[in-house]
Amino acid sequence: MLKSLQSFIFCVLGLAGIMPAAAGETPSAVKPDGTANRAVWMARGGFGVMTHYLITPSGNTPEEKTADLNRIVDRFDVDAYVRQIEETGADWLIFTLVQGTGFLSSRDEYLDQLSSGFTPRRDLIPEIGRRLHAAGKRLIIYLPGAHTPADPNVKRILRIGTDGYADRHNDFVRHFSKKMGPLCDGWWFDSCSQQSDDAWRKEMDACRAGNPESVVAFSGAEFCASGGQLRPLCPIEDYHAGEIHLLEDGKIRTDFLWPPGEGIVISADAKLRKAGQQPGFYMPDSQFFGNVQWHCLLPIDLTFNPAVPNQYCHYTDKQLFSFVDSVKSVGGAITINVPIEVETGRIPQDSHAQLVRLRQHLTKKP
Repeated sequence: MLKSLQSFIFCVLGLAGIMPAAAGETPSAVKPDGTANRAVWMARGGFGVMTHYLITPSGNTPEEKTADLNRIVDRFDVDAYVRQIEETGADWLIFTLVQGTGFLSSRDEYLDQLSSGFTPRRDLIPEIGRRLHAAGKRLIIYLPGAHTPADPNVKRILRIGTDGYADRHNDFVRHFSKKMGPLCDGWWFDSCSQQSDDAWRKEMDACRAGNPESVVAFSGAEFCASGGQLRPLCPIEDYHAGEIHLLEDGKIRTDFLWPPGEGIVISADAKLRKAGQQPGFYMPDSQFFGNVQWHCLLPIDLTFNPAVPNQYCHYTDKQLFSFVDSVKSVGGAITINVPIEVETGRIPQDSHAQLVRLRQHLTKKP
């Protein structure tokens, strides 16, 4: 009886024109279950840009490293950086708060109260957020997932593996979310693992403490490292994290080439292969992945995977534009990760120029 009722409701929704958009239609603001699609602005926009701003300060003592952290962040030219983002025509930016190095890119009072020296004096991310919003663009904050040790100082300070750790990590996120307020439009968490919907909800509530409309994604590297299980790791997230390592012939490679240097071969037609492993391919055919807005994160000119050399992440305009068109034709969304020069805060000229050409390509389309 319940299934029959659900079928009837979905049929009515379809007749009302609010079911997921078919190819060429305006992406739907309603998810398959009838709830609001918070991330519809990603599907209706052109594309987003991500930069991994990762700081590894120099120094022989903690004090020297903190001083170098401040030197690096103080030199970040927000005006020039946001101007580059504007020139690409991107509708949103994903920017790193911390990953891997253990040093944050922006001041964080919550962590400073527990252990000082790992966050800079400059409040860089709110600065970027204000400039982006003034330009009519949105900001998404990037963090490693709560249970990965990929940001070692943060996890050590919050005492990962001890009782109450998850609550402390949520408090850390909640504090930054409240500080950002409406300047933070979303979150992208890396290297996540399976957990209960209740645990996901607690994390999402912390993310939305400062902006209840923030969109949230949790990456399990489903497109490239999940053994072909392409469904979202978190079934209740707003948009799919969609981490991609490699495109081939206009499609997403779904087999994981790992570890680097072990069994990696180059085929006769100059394509990456892993000995004894058949390549897998995938492309979206609808706006939603389960009940989640379809989205992918594509690196260009900078690999996410040491087994995939940088040159394999460089695509011709024809290859890149065709892929973006295919994603957008079914109501999907795409963010493109490009390199960033840590000492200057600049996107390299060649990568930036290709994004500018992508903007021109998209604005020429009817």
